[in-house]
Amino acid sequence: MTAIATAPPIRPLAAVHLREALTAAADGHAPAALAALMHIDPESWQAIEHRMATLGTTVLDALALAARSGGTE
Repeated sequence: MTAIATAPPIRPLAAVHLREALTAAADGHAPAALAALMHIDPESWQAIEHRMATLGTTVLDALALAARSGGTE
């Protein structure tokens, strides 16, 4: 079983909020990105962090990449 398979689940609404945060970062709207992240429930947040760590990155790194690339990478 992989590390991702054993991670806590990410609720669908939390996934939507994460996507909104990445889109806002790509569009240069940092306050909107932060607002979207603040809507993620604690359990999903933990699962997102776990998955990011498994991939060797962090949510902050993903936001920074989206902001730098405009969401094209």
